[in-house]
Amino acid sequence: MRWLNSVDEAHDESLDSVAFIEDQEASVKVGGEHAERRLRRPPQILENSTVACRDGVAVEPGLGRARCRVAHSDEGVRESGAMIHVRVISPPDRTPRLLETLQSDVGVVSLVVVKGAAQSPLGDAVEFDVINAETNRVLDELRGLELHRFGLIAIDNVDTVLSERAERAERAEPALASLSPIWQEAETRIKSLGTYPPSWFALLTIAGLIGAVGILTNSQILIVAAMVIGPEYGAIINVALGLRAHDHARVRSGMRALTVGFAIAILAALVFGLAIRALDLQPRAFELGIRPVSQLINTPNVYSVVVAVLAGIVGVVSLTEARANTLIGVFISVTTIPAAADIGISAAFGSFREARGSLFQLLLNISILIAIGTVGLGIQRRVWRRWAGPAGPDL
Repeated sequence: MRWLNSVDEAHDESLDSVAFIEDQEASVKVGGEHAERRLRRPPQILENSTVACRDGVAVEPGLGRARCRVAHSDEGVRESGAMIHVRVISPPDRTPRLLETLQSDVGVVSLVVVKGAAQSPLGDAVEFDVINAETNRVLDELRGLELHRFGLIAIDNVDTVLSERAERAERAEPALASLSPIWQEAETRIKSLGTYPPSWFALLTIAGLIGAVGILTNSQILIVAAMVIGPEYGAIINVALGLRAHDHARVRSGMRALTVGFAIAILAALVFGLAIRALDLQPRAFELGIRPVSQLINTPNVYSVVVAVLAGIVGVVSLTEARANTLIGVFISVTTIPAAADIGISAAFGSFREARGSLFQLLLNISILIAIGTVGLGIQRRVWRRWAGPAGPDL
């Protein structure tokens, strides 16, 4: 093994690949010939040094974290978000098929193989970088090899990539393909919202109480604050995902969380309203029936349906394309949290007709959000498949 002065020198010597060693100290094995050497290099050499590899790249961990990345003689700048780094632990009997699959895909722009490096589970460590446009297809092929069952597949987004090879691969794809969501990431993102610890119910209850104060004081600011806190859309979109994937356990879990969570929030608002009424602390305007916020909530109409449909579309798009943020959460919660709070407050002050209107509003909006989520996940996949090509396994 010897050091090369440049990537071009490696190509002149017909080497299979050139790899950067990204550590101060490592133990290296090249090809079939064992040549172990400790690498002690100052940082300025580390940045510019390359090591030649034959028959693929093989780096065994030494006294530090050694990582080998394939480099190419052509270098350019890729914009953020155009590349995905995938780490795979592959059973040895499946590695040849895996490598054949990856090497035949022009979207895979780097490939690192470390035979027998994985200890748990046992297998070969494989890392590669793939352009965004081909990621869904490649992940579909990895699942076809059942590596998610017998090994491991981990996905990372790469913020910055220097590679003209990657740029050429992107140019060969349809114009919109690089913008396509990574559907496995989208599914994981949705599922991560499908856990309901005590804090989830506490946040929903607190949101209901803040909404109750906002209704009593006719304060739109407090209503918005309540909508910021509400975590309910995570359960709603998980019910939608469960319905689409025929995952009955996910549907039951989400519906149970919504039922119990909103029941607690409504009960908390009711108790709070009764306490305010018993202590005669209600605002004068509310007592006189001047309740513009409450009246807006407890009188569902066609505009309520329009808002719920739009909120459902926004929720699906924001989650699948990783655009979710607090403001989008507020827009979605406008259809749920205020209605739950108004049920409790209206019932506490004997306005049962208004309480029934708010209950209908809440149930209508949750139903619409679930329906739009279920249908929207499928439609979005079909639209992207038409615009950008194959999109991997369905959500």
